[in-house]
Amino acid sequence: MGWCDCLERSQTMNDPSSPSNSVATIKRHRLATRVWHWVTVVTMFIMIGSGIGIFKAHPRLYWGRYGANFDTAWTTLDQWPGWVVTLLNLLTIPASYNLAISRRWHLLFALVLAFALLGFMIVSLVNRHFQRDLRVRTAELAPHAVAHDVREHLAFRFHDPERPGAYNILQKLSYVVTIFVLIPLMILTGLTMSPGMDAAWPWLLEVFGGRQSARSIHFIAATGLVLFIVVHIALVILAGAWNEVRSMITGRWAVPAHAPEDVA
Repeated sequence: MGWCDCLERSQTMNDPSSPSNSVATIKRHRLATRVWHWVTVVTMFIMIGSGIGIFKAHPRLYWGRYGANFDTAWTTLDQWPGWVVTLLNLLTIPASYNLAISRRWHLLFALVLAFALLGFMIVSLVNRHFQRDLRVRTAELAPHAVAHDVREHLAFRFHDPERPGAYNILQKLSYVVTIFVLIPLMILTGLTMSPGMDAAWPWLLEVFGGRQSARSIHFIAATGLVLFIVVHIALVILAGAWNEVRSMITGRWAVPAHAPEDVA
């Protein structure tokens, strides 16, 4: 969730949670952010579903260079709760077992994810979105500052009334970890599992400790992304689903009219 430069008065809206019905809007998300967000939504849905299909072909995870049926796995599908297995079955792409199709969908949308991320990063560096909105300042990491943000979230107060469009430290950390750690880690470990890429870039196997370790790290990073998505959707609903989703479509987000005129 980002913010931009201007605050402008808007028409009256029926908002029972506000002390008055008058609201203002801020231009919150740039076009590049909105396009990348929705491309990533579709891409992640297909990649998670097809990735489950690939995982179910051999639902065991190992550490090291090698792993097969009789090797010791650190986790297996049959160790997981029944409701998790049921959920995985519902999300699998395709619904019926077909490893070849799962791989094709996964590899195709892996390219979409990688190039979309690259484009978003370039644009966000040029328009200073990263520097302006996601830069983590030392003061924000102070224990009392983080504790304050946690208390505000627990009280369902997700935005600073003095700077309603600004990222709080929990948002910054979650987005930084997702954009700069989890997604790149997914891409690199995915490349490490490709025999063709191993031949071209054998150093990948050394970096991740072997193909099976890369597969395990890929799975852990994917789990982290799924957790981020679940929490993200929950917070969008709690913060006001219509307003939040609309801001990611139109770029504009409604805030109380008494918010400061100078948001920048």
